[in-house]
Formats: sequence, C-alpha cells, structure tokens
Amino acid sequence: MVLQLKNIFSIPNESKKFDCEINAEKLEQYPYHSFGSPITVSGAVSNRAGVVTLCYSCRFVADHVCDRCLFEFSREYSFSFEHTLVTEDSRYDDYVVCKDYALDMDELVMCDLLLELPTKILCREDCKGLCFKCGADLNKGECSCSHSN
Repeated sequence: MVLQLKNIFSIPNESKKFDCEINAEKLEQYPYHSFGSPITVSGAVSNRAGVVTLCYSCRFVADHVCDRCLFEFSREYSFSFEHTLVTEDSRYDDYVVCKDYALDMDELVMCDLLLELPTKILCREDCKGLCFKCGADLNKGECSCSHSN
C-alpha cells in the first residue's frame, strides 16, 4: 500500500488514519521467514507544527523451527513503530524520506519488523536442545548415550 501524503505535509494539524494488509504473495519475497498469516497494519500519519509523524502497529503469525531442538511451532507477534517523515533526503538517518509525498508502507513495515524479529528463535526460553552425540531431544528427558564422557 502506498500512502499519498501531500495533504498531510501541506496542511498543519492534518492527520490520516489507515489500515492495510500485507498478503501472502508479497511475503513470498522474504524466503528466510515463514509467515503463517498476512501482516495486518493500522496506524496514522499526522502533521503537528510542521513535523510529520507516522505511528503504526502490525500483527502477524510466524512459523518457526527452534534453533536448539528443531521443533516446529508458530508464534504471534505484535510490534509498534514510530517514524518522522520528510520529503527530501536528510543528513539524519532516523527520518523516512517520502519522495513525491508518497510512502510505500509495505516496504517500510517489512524493514521494521525484520529488524525487530529475534535472530535466535527458540520454542521456549528454557529449551535444552538436542544431545550433541545421539540427537535425542533433551526437552523430553535425558538421553541414554554417554554424552557426558
């Protein structure tokens, strides 16, 4: 979804709410992540005293494989983000540039949430993983091999 923001940038105290969804077809562009649901996005853009701010939240389900025990599971995520928008390149990296008063929300949402997702995915915080010698799942109990030797 592309937000057209010319009115927001031009009119002080103007605001605009939006809702969108990033569907499975667009999510296929990210092969290293498996999304179990579309990403729902809702938020608002507002101009307060000439400063244009974007606030939004997104919700989705991701399908994972535990990095320690290889258990397949799904987890629901919910993130909130806030950005200051500008129309020209800025020397500050914290601003999002809206060329021609347009903002591609799909691209921004994906950048934000991919940076927010954990790099190590565990099925649970205290996951014991697999025995390094016999491969038994240590979450289900001790293995019978002599891995302590």
